Amino acid sequence: MSDKKSWDYGELALSPCRRYFVNGEKPFFWLGDTAWSIFTRLNKEDAYIYLKNRAEKGYTVIQCCLINPHYSHGGKKSLPIVGEKGVLDALTPENDEYWNHVDYIFDTAEQLGLYLATLPVWGAVARDGHLNQDNVGAYSDFLRDRYGKKPNMLWVLGGDIRGDANYQLWDTFGNILKQKTPEKLIAYHPFGRTSSSYWFADRPWLDINMFQSGHRRYDQKNLYEWDEAAAKEPWNGEDNWRYVEHDRAITPVRPVLDAEPSYEQIPQGLHNAGEPKWQDYHIRRYAYWSVLAGAAGHTYGHNAVFQFWDGVSMPGLAVGETWKEAIHHPGGTQMAILKDLMESINWQKGGPSNAVMDKGQKEGYVSAFGSSDGIVIYDYLGRSFMVLDSDFGNADAYWINPENGIRSYIGKIILSEGHCFTPPKKPSGFNDWVLLLKKV
Repeated sequence: MSDKKSWDYGELALSPCRRYFVNGEKPFFWLGDTAWSIFTRLNKEDAYIYLKNRAEKGYTVIQCCLINPHYSHGGKKSLPIVGEKGVLDALTPENDEYWNHVDYIFDTAEQLGLYLATLPVWGAVARDGHLNQDNVGAYSDFLRDRYGKKPNMLWVLGGDIRGDANYQLWDTFGNILKQKTPEKLIAYHPFGRTSSSYWFADRPWLDINMFQSGHRRYDQKNLYEWDEAAAKEPWNGEDNWRYVEHDRAITPVRPVLDAEPSYEQIPQGLHNAGEPKWQDYHIRRYAYWSVLAGAAGHTYGHNAVFQFWDGVSMPGLAVGETWKEAIHHPGGTQMAILKDLMESINWQKGGPSNAVMDKGQKEGYVSAFGSSDGIVIYDYLGRSFMVLDSDFGNADAYWINPENGIRSYIGKIILSEGHCFTPPKKPSGFNDWVLLLKKV
């Protein structure tokens, strides 16, 4: 691992086309992991283990939350802002130990070259009134003074909450943070199956269109009465690429990210422990679909990791293994294969491709991305498909197994004449494949 960190090339900013990220002139691929409760659940030793594991796997961003009273640290509530208490009660001297612990994790992540995409509060904290118009300014001052100069800091507002819930508060918070820390990028993490663009597309403080494609199958549109308000938004099912397509088509132009797709080993639909769990091949599909649709990166999640279940505390969402076991699971390891592949074709000079003649529907959808250097195609079901690109010229073709990154040469292809590709059959495992066409 290089000693030079991303921010050594320059502050993280939008690329010239405003669809991707750069540090100075160096392209930056957002490969995120979901660690909402790292500050409240992990001690120093465990935080180092987790962060180093992720840094060495090629992750570049860790998504985390500063104030989330639902999770405990050391057997007690770290920030007991309940009842009539507000976020400023979390800043009193008796909580210095907690904030010093947060400082340690920031410093450790910085040493390892990791950005922390940090939620100042989880959405429920604002929903319940602990963050409000009376204290948001003072809390913003604290955030600016303590973390505003951290080179590895990114702001994420929201936290699994609709933007039209407490809209004015979020808008105020975004404006204040942008004024106090103008060089830091700001995103908004919304409720499942929605995008921040649905509410904040015209807000000048928003730098990233972030969506949560969520944890549901195609057939799980209506599960609970409490979330039926979401029915007025488009239902995309598992087609997370449709959110990318939507957000890339609106103005102003911003990078697009799926900040919460289905987590590895979480029940399909989230709340029913009797449902099957999402597996690594599902997780790969979400990653390839969103990135090849033109997202600026992707965020992975694991059921045991986001809540840092230790095998002792009360388990949530039918978690079946500890976080120390889960950090070695295949889906989390396979994410860097996509990142390395996109970087190999100079992806920031490209975009979604129409080279595939029949892209298919639902699980049969075949996604494609093209740049001047190459075309990347992801085939989840391993079906045959036709590729035609009259402008690309000749290409060296390779099959890539997204489970292990192994590349297998096919031969030279003349894309202007069209070519039908039929993926090989894997002797075991799920038969999804990546086709790489490198320009000759």
